Amino acid sequence: MNKKKIINDPVYGFVSIPSGFIFDLIQHPYFQRLRYIKQVSMTHMVYPGALHTRFQHVIGAMHLMQLAIDTLRSKGVLVSDEEEEAALVAILLHDIGHGPFSHSLEHTLIEGVSHEVISSMLMDRLNVEFGGKLTLAITIFNDKYPRRFCASAGFQSAGYR
Repeated sequence: MNKKKIINDPVYGFVSIPSGFIFDLIQHPYFQRLRYIKQVSMTHMVYPGALHTRFQHVIGAMHLMQLAIDTLRSKGVLVSDEEEEAALVAILLHDIGHGPFSHSLEHTLIEGVSHEVISSMLMDRLNVEFGGKLTLAITIFNDKYPRRFCASAGFQSAGYR
């Protein structure tokens, strides 16, 4: 199967899926469920045009991370291919733990458990399923990677929730 795909994102236009591994992650049922979770919860009830999904959000976030890495490289910052893919995977999966109605019901469905905790648990399961290929991405997601350009804190402060 040809895994070189392009997604037509409503905000950023054509977004390329950079690798077969990332394509496989996007195809996984854990990830595909994000197509049905609204980014801004029930806002579309008041603003009918506010129908952005978590799927669209993380595809756009991955696209922006790719642009950031390309910019860093153009300025002479060395970013290995492994770091690039791990940073893309980390930001692609940063919201995989969101449940229905996004933040509106986050602490109602499971009291005291955030989507970040659930995202981390799902990433650990995916890491087992994909033979350890997510280990560096999980390190980045958990803000344990020493290179700050791809720390998850950057995801948080940039508004990627």
